[in-house]
Amino acid sequence: MLARALLGKVMVTNIEGVLTSGLISETEAYAGVTDRASHAYGRRHTIRTAPMYKSGGTAYIYLIYGIYSLFNVVTAPEGTPHAVLIRGLEPLEGTDTMMQRRSATNLKGLCNGPGKLARAMGIHYSDSGLSLLGNRIWIEDRGFQVSDENIVTGPRIGVGYAGKDALLPYRFQLIET
Repeated sequence: MLARALLGKVMVTNIEGVLTSGLISETEAYAGVTDRASHAYGRRHTIRTAPMYKSGGTAYIYLIYGIYSLFNVVTAPEGTPHAVLIRGLEPLEGTDTMMQRRSATNLKGLCNGPGKLARAMGIHYSDSGLSLLGNRIWIEDRGFQVSDENIVTGPRIGVGYAGKDALLPYRFQLIET
């Protein structure tokens, strides 16, 4: 599953000429039209969900609570709305800028939630639909090794409305040993 494979990869942004990056430490998968927790469940196709139907490597970013932008990676061929929510990062580069964007005084908890990391990385919901092969947001493989014993798998967070689909083991978290 791609959500698991993204653990240990590095998410990078270049916002107004400032590079920030973080090691992806937590993800959640959303399985398109059959997944009650997915925004595309039941073939829902709106202006907001349109990027989910683009080809893999597209950013799907939506606004939640009218405040937080949440960053997802579209992961399937065009027309199949599968996506992975990036839930957590370990900051690597541009940490001063990341702290300033979040009005934080230290790195602890800076990117330990999808809204927090998007703000720290300078990502806004208006970036939805961008190609992740561009020069604003991308994901790199820098060779960080992740072993199975360092990964916890479980149900997704905050999707209780999805019934039995809320219990699917689609959340992946990198832990330290």
